[in-house]
Amino acid sequence: MGERCYLGVMKRILLRPRGPEGLIRRVVSFGLAALLAGVLPQTVSAQDKTCWGNFRGNAQLQGVSPAALPQSPKLLWNFNAADAIKAAPVACGSTIVVGTSRGSIVAINADGTLKWKMVTENSIEAPALIRNGIVYLGNLEGVLYAIDLESGQVKWTYETENQIMGSPTYYEKDGKAVLLVGSYDYYLHGIDARTGKGLWKYETNNFINGACALYAGHAVFGGCDGYLHMVDAITGKARNPMEISTYVASSAAIDGDVAFVGDYDGYFSAVHLMDQKVVWSFNNPAANLPFIGSPSVRGNRVYIGNRDKYMYCLNKATGELVWKYNTGSRVDASPVLVGKQVLAANMRGDLQLLNAVSGKVEWSYELGTPVNANPAVVEGRIYVAGDDGRIYCFGK
Repeated sequence: MGERCYLGVMKRILLRPRGPEGLIRRVVSFGLAALLAGVLPQTVSAQDKTCWGNFRGNAQLQGVSPAALPQSPKLLWNFNAADAIKAAPVACGSTIVVGTSRGSIVAINADGTLKWKMVTENSIEAPALIRNGIVYLGNLEGVLYAIDLESGQVKWTYETENQIMGSPTYYEKDGKAVLLVGSYDYYLHGIDARTGKGLWKYETNNFINGACALYAGHAVFGGCDGYLHMVDAITGKARNPMEISTYVASSAAIDGDVAFVGDYDGYFSAVHLMDQKVVWSFNNPAANLPFIGSPSVRGNRVYIGNRDKYMYCLNKATGELVWKYNTGSRVDASPVLVGKQVLAANMRGDLQLLNAVSGKVEWSYELGTPVNANPAVVEGRIYVAGDDGRIYCFGK
């Protein structure tokens, strides 16, 4: 995803100050704090152990599962989708859903058998969203599909003017249900979740790669323009964007009033949304490689993987390094926190459960194929997609 931003922003990169001092200087120059006066913090909704309905678990994209896993998960089955998979799988109840590089949307039963399959006109790299028995998923043709989870029948489609790379986000208030979807047409689209009718469009300065996190009724997201945007989910009205990097390839996670986001310059930052400032910024100066995945955040710690092969655990308040673990290959997939463990996957195909406190490996499995995106975790089960076109199920 990050490489696709590259050509669109090279000129802007050359004109910018580098390093954390320049980063902070750019952020604090905008008057967001005054505009946010009176906005209440976003309430984190309770998660269902049996439903990993979006690729990061909840609307704040925190990457935390309330499920329990066996001490040593075993491979139970694998399903061959017959095509490479770059998207993260999602799972609700007894159904797993994922898109493939040839454009198929595949629904799999919990026993590893095919439930239904639908073919679209272009490749799928965006994770799906499952909400209220509907699958929402976009492809690189720029078409967003709403599909009945049980039957696989299409309920409606919505077309953007360029490819969709990020998962949709669902927001509901006062009887209104809105899908928030970014596109490479530079727009964030607000769509009626029930009918597929376009409600509003918010224009950015470049491609939008990731999904929106929700904060106080606002969509928070980054993109290839290097800004962190905040847009009212109902009206589409934006607050002043904050310039934070050359570009952002992943999705931010929100905890309280703070957004945690990595960028392509190799910086991982905590941005206070109310105070309009960078609280701290972390990077590995020996590598300066991109953060492609999204973070997991819980308690006083935040976890993030990098293309320098490391999984990092940082103090949430200060950005101080607590531990780091060399996974053996670059980490593009986002981690998932499960109980007292961090589930990590890398581009060599290693799936690992690390102790969340110490970073020590407590379980590992070699898939032997790259893993581009984070697994789905539900009660007793891990579902992970391989670049070899297979969905792997681990459990007891």
